[in-house]
Amino acid sequence: MAANESLQRRIQQALQWEPLLHTSEIGVTAKDGVITLSGTVSCPAKKAQAEEAVKKVLGVRAVVENIEISNSAPGSNNDNEIAKKVINAFLWNTEIAAEKIQVKVESGWVTLSGEVAWKQQKETAKKTIINMIGVRGVINNIAICPNRDHQISIKDIMAALLKSGLVNAEGIHIETEGNTVILLGKIDSWYEKEEVAKIVWNAPGVAEVDNRLEVRFGREFD
Repeated sequence: MAANESLQRRIQQALQWEPLLHTSEIGVTAKDGVITLSGTVSCPAKKAQAEEAVKKVLGVRAVVENIEISNSAPGSNNDNEIAKKVINAFLWNTEIAAEKIQVKVESGWVTLSGEVAWKQQKETAKKTIINMIGVRGVINNIAICPNRDHQISIKDIMAALLKSGLVNAEGIHIETEGNTVILLGKIDSWYEKEEVAKIVWNAPGVAEVDNRLEVRFGREFD
């Protein structure tokens, strides 16, 4: 019980340091490393910031996200206007293969589909529109279809992990099945687990990352 209360307190303290958030908006419960977030916020950016802050806290093994977004944001647009803004934003962003992405808008929720060659293109598409006025959320169904000429190099991936300085790569084992990279081993935090996956996604030829890394329980805090 004391460990759960300690973890809950440290998460609440972490949320206090986030510039967009008011701690009264976010409810936090902790049980055996599983964190449940609840409450209502005014925009997707606040929801994302709360989740990212929690994942960086040592001892967090999983996050259950129950935060809702209020649809009463001032200046919200109708679906047709949102669709036009999304399409225009994609056309002006040279990092996005706009011609390969389809957009659907329903009640402020934007669904993206289509195919791109790189994970970065998929993530950039979402980041470009997530904070637009009127957008309540983004469902990113864009598929990753890398160039078949790119062969996945485990050696290059390990070198990138070691070079990053963001993770401890010593306990990580990497396997491949076709265009899928399988991550095995144990790491110290949920944040490290996600950082490893982000680095692996940047490797040429990667279509999927099967992240089986286990998060060790963090040391106890008073």
